[in-house]
Parts: sequence; structure tokens; C-alpha cells
Amino acid sequence: MNPRFLLKLAIAIALAAVAVLLLGGGWLVWKRPLTVDAWMSRLALRHAGLRPAEVSASAGDMTVWEGGSGPPMVLLHGAGDQAGAWGRVVGPLAARHRLVIPDLPGHWHSPPTKGPLHVAQVLDGVRAVMDSCCTDQPAILVGNSLGAWVAFLYAREHPERVARIVAVNGGPLMGSNTSVNLLPADREEARKTMRALMGPNSQMVPGFVLDDVARHARTGPVARLAATAAEMPAYLMDGHLDEIQVPVEVVWGAADGLMDVNYARRLVDGLPSARLHLVAGCGHVPQRECPDRFLKALGEALDEQIPLAPEAPGPPAGAAEETP
Repeated sequence: MNPRFLLKLAIAIALAAVAVLLLGGGWLVWKRPLTVDAWMSRLALRHAGLRPAEVSASAGDMTVWEGGSGPPMVLLHGAGDQAGAWGRVVGPLAARHRLVIPDLPGHWHSPPTKGPLHVAQVLDGVRAVMDSCCTDQPAILVGNSLGAWVAFLYAREHPERVARIVAVNGGPLMGSNTSVNLLPADREEARKTMRALMGPNSQMVPGFVLDDVARHARTGPVARLAATAAEMPAYLMDGHLDEIQVPVEVVWGAADGLMDVNYARRLVDGLPSARLHLVAGCGHVPQRECPDRFLKALGEALDEQIPLAPEAPGPPAGAAEETP
């Protein structure tokens, strides 16, 4: 057969394959933008030098990303999110800390993947991570939303294992804005939810992303946590913040309409040792929305010079599903 013909045929097949991949990728971005964003955020963890491993918890094996060097820092994402929630800030943090970033139980592929999700299961996952990955010295627990809540619960149990808590738009108190619908049923409800979470001056979220937010809300971790709401008061610490015996830094996206600055001030007022660091113009998930400002505030909280990360535009996957 003519070699030139074979070359042309190979090129044509390669181009066709690329076209199919692009069309498939375009369909995924259009129909499943939150999933695509999660994949990309997890790639950012790998590009920063972190590698996934498994940790055994009562609900099953969790995925935990580890990497970097220095004192241990455990990063705990919020409800409806996954380890990639920290993807935009891990590079600078890994230069100063050994990072441990789990997919909390009930999130991404960490069991349980179906049925009601209990705060007790999430807390047990944090215990398992600490027992497996942070045995050499106390760790800094940085938690966003639900992650902050379980960080407080763990620190109350094991103050000797925690060097400091950094609470990022979350905590163990009652009092989030109940007018914010965390389970939107359609695009318009999702638009209102995202505006509340990200602040009134945030960029407009595309309609196809809002459609995916509503789809996730129906069956995702937030809905599964909501099914166990009757159990949650037992895990709140209203009137008992003085039981936290470790220093707390409260790093707060000031534009958050779900858990506003007044919530942050209640935390600081009730804790024996706490400081408030506001992140202007950022909402409920500041490490995603404005990584440079978040890192600056975190560095001030930890009295460290953390290099800044560039602003990275894009839909904050899982942001509409965050809840304490």
C-alpha cells in the first residue's frame, strides 16, 4: 500500500479521534460542569505534587491526598465538595507544610456513597485521617464550612493532636441564614443560592452551571446530610465554645450570605483564644473564589509569609452545596 496514503489515513484517524474527544469534552462541560471542575481541581492537587492514598474509616476507605513538607496541615472541605476544593491554594501551602487533604466520608468516592449521611460518620473520617497521617506532631486543622465544624469537634476530643484550628466560613454554632435555599430545585432557585453564597458583587454564574447545581442538590451530600438534620443539635457547641482548648484563627469571606460576619464574631467572642481575619469581597468558599486574598489572610493568621496564588476564574464547583 502507498506509504503516503497510509500517512494521510493515520492523520485523518488521529484528527477524527481528537474531534470526538473535543465533542465529548464539550458535552461534559455543558451537561456536567461541576464534575468537570472537580476533575480539574483534583488535577491541580497532583500538579502540586500531592498523591492520593486510602485511609480506612468506619464507613469504608477514604481517599486522602498527601504531599509537601513541613509541619502537618489538614485541609477539610465543606459539604458537597471534595479534596479539590483546595486545588487553587495547595501549591503555596505545600511549600511550607505537609498537606493532608481527604475526601470526607460521603463525598466524591469516599463511602458511604448512598443513603443518609451523618455528622458522626464525617467526624469519624477525620479521626481516621488523623490516626493514619498525623501521628508525629500536632496538626493545623483548616476547615471550610462543614470541615470547620468537624475540626472543632475533633479538637474538643483531642486537643493534644491539634496545633491550631483555622475556621473558614464555618463552625459548630447554630445560626446560618435559613432564607438561603441549599437545596435549589431549578435554575432560578440555584441562581439565588449562588448569589447568597458568593455575595451580591460576584460574577454571574452561567445557566448550564446553575442547572447542574440544582441537579446535584437533589441527590448530593447536602441532601443526604439534610436527611439527618434531627441528629445535628447534638453536635453543636452553642454555649460550650470554652471547651476548645487550642488557638483558633477565624478566616472569613466577608461577602458570605449564608454565614455572615456576625456568625464569625460570635465564634470569636465565645472562644478562649481566637482572632478574626476578614477576606473582603469573598463568599462562602474563599479558597476557591479568591485564592490570593485567602492565602494572604491565612498567612497573617498563621504568622507566615505564604506565596500568593494567581486568581483563577471558573465556576466554584460544589459552592452551592456548602453548608455548616
